[in-house]
Amino acid sequence: MTRPAALPSAHLPGLDLLRAIAIAWVMLFHSFIVGGLGDGFAWLSRYGWVGVDIFFVLSGYLIGCQLLRPLQRGEPLRLGAFYARRAWRILPAFAVVLAVYACIPAAREAPGLQPWWQFATFTMNLTIDYTHNQAFSHAWSLCVEEHFYLVFPLLAAWLARKRSGAWFVGTCAAVVVAGIALRTAVWLHDAQLAPARNWFIEDIYYPTWMRLDGLLAGVVLATLRVYRPLLWDRAQRHANTALLAGIAVVAFALWLFRDRTGLVGNAIGWPVLSLGFALLVFAGADRHSVIGRARVPAAGWIAAVSYSLYLSHKLAMHAVQGWLAGVPSLPSAVVFAAYVVAILLTGAALHYAVERPFLRWRDHVRPRRRDDVAPAVA
Repeated sequence: MTRPAALPSAHLPGLDLLRAIAIAWVMLFHSFIVGGLGDGFAWLSRYGWVGVDIFFVLSGYLIGCQLLRPLQRGEPLRLGAFYARRAWRILPAFAVVLAVYACIPAAREAPGLQPWWQFATFTMNLTIDYTHNQAFSHAWSLCVEEHFYLVFPLLAAWLARKRSGAWFVGTCAAVVVAGIALRTAVWLHDAQLAPARNWFIEDIYYPTWMRLDGLLAGVVLATLRVYRPLLWDRAQRHANTALLAGIAVVAFALWLFRDRTGLVGNAIGWPVLSLGFALLVFAGADRHSVIGRARVPAAGWIAAVSYSLYLSHKLAMHAVQGWLAGVPSLPSAVVFAAYVVAILLTGAALHYAVERPFLRWRDHVRPRRRDDVAPAVA
């Protein structure tokens, strides 16, 4: 008889550090909207797009543990409560930022914006005209998360009824193989036709069905922790080995993506990258590993406000860019510091004025249960 698996803490130092790295990396990558960080910093921002994949693995792991735990105990899922908590967590800050984008065109980092209802229905990532409507385009990952929140509980309940490891392994393998096949087919088709649009973003990078690898990797970790706790505990003794292996696998994946829009990376690079980040999350979930013991100053705070930072950082970048346009030439270090301060202040304002009050209100209306964990980020 196996003992119940302990739920993961949402504030493990290792996981907070991964969140902080992920959001910082994403924001560095998005510096291209203001002309980049300069040649000396290009190496730092080049692969920043993978920060979103760290969030996907974290989300799959944390939400997976939250949903699988009651199923492991033989309890029914409280879908209404789950969806309500997700709505309280995601929608208030998102609605505020969407209102700014929709009502104040001058605040946008790019002129064109998809219709507001596509953001409100979380379908923007499936319908975007990226060539003309790039403003608030980073909300594509939030759309993927929302689709995951909608579908995964139903899939988890179905697999729990099967009570078969073979069904779970087969489903995971099918998702990985289907993703490789679909991305390869779409890439070859679009590369042959060369349509007059950004087909890489619209057909491969943004659609939900193309980006399931990271979420799946996180769910596999959650399944191992909840359903095989003794195996999880034994494996955690080798968390530092997993950390080194994860770094090596991520490095290999980035080599596969040396041509970010190329066939090799987009065919097989995503599952490899997700495997590497899953190993890092596994190591970060152990308080005794190198990364689990890490106490990096401000990492916990950055992790806590990462959702608000993600939503608002392009608005802050654009505002600083407009302000600097009328200022004589400044040292690059000063310019970089101005962007950092503006991004942190904007994210903090959104977090403390909108996100946090609604979370407190949510916990007052719906008291927190022991199975509830915070999300990784949207």
